[in-house]
Amino acid sequence: MTNNALKTGGMREWLLADTPESSFQAWAGRAYLGLGAFMKNRLAVLGLLIIVALIVIAVFAPVIAPYDPVETRIGNRLAPLSSTHYLGTDEMGRDIFSRIVWGSRLTLYVIGLVAIIAAPVGLLVGTVAGYFGGIVDMVLMRITDIILAFPKLILALAFVSALGPGIENAIIAIAITSWPPYARISRAETLTIRHSDFIKAVRLQGAGGLRIITGHIMPLCLSSLIVRVTLDMAGIILTSAGLGFLGLGAQPPCPEWGAMTAGGRAYIIDYWWLITMPGTAIFIVSLAFNLLGDGLREVLDPRGGN
Repeated sequence: MTNNALKTGGMREWLLADTPESSFQAWAGRAYLGLGAFMKNRLAVLGLLIIVALIVIAVFAPVIAPYDPVETRIGNRLAPLSSTHYLGTDEMGRDIFSRIVWGSRLTLYVIGLVAIIAAPVGLLVGTVAGYFGGIVDMVLMRITDIILAFPKLILALAFVSALGPGIENAIIAIAITSWPPYARISRAETLTIRHSDFIKAVRLQGAGGLRIITGHIMPLCLSSLIVRVTLDMAGIILTSAGLGFLGLGAQPPCPEWGAMTAGGRAYIIDYWWLITMPGTAIFIVSLAFNLLGDGLREVLDPRGGN
């Protein structure tokens, strides 16, 4: 930002300048407009606040949780909601509030690793298929179609059954079933821009396919990919909880929300809080990611929001 811009108009005018003096100024202007549009969506802001709260809770879980999440206290089993146990205790006498707080770490661990694994794989497959076309496109997209033909939870169950129960194997299984939609989106974006004038100009300068894909096409696909990943977080959470509910995800006594609901199903009539509290946590976090994803879609992908 130049001193002249500061003197004549201030920060806002500099951000909204019709003729940016640098690429950073242009990027800052777009970010400012996008932030303004996002802040107008109150539901999206609410979703963001819930997710930020989830991250804070996960980071400070040892401070927030009043009890050890895995320590059993048989003499205090199935205690109702009280000032001592805010959300009651489970069939082993463990504090449900503490287990939900510590379970937030597992939730973020799962969705973070799945996003880190699945999104780059889908982006690479989609951009390569869209750019090269022909036999490469046909082979990669048929593999994508085969995976998409199966319901995500059923396919994840098959992979976990083959790999064995456990949180790491559950993450691998969910990631394997999550990348095809990202590949489809990336391929569609690539098909619309691969014959653009700036791509032809880069190719005439001697750039190879790998450089064009990684340096020019992938960055243009990121906005749509971010929106889709955010919207898919709810599905990832539900799939992880489903695997935990069936005993194929995190293993006892790990405080995983899906496993907690499975443990409380035998007591649902008389001790409703055992299944209601972790189920509510799953619902709130899933809803938050959906609200955030809708808000990001309006800002980053206006075509998808109309």
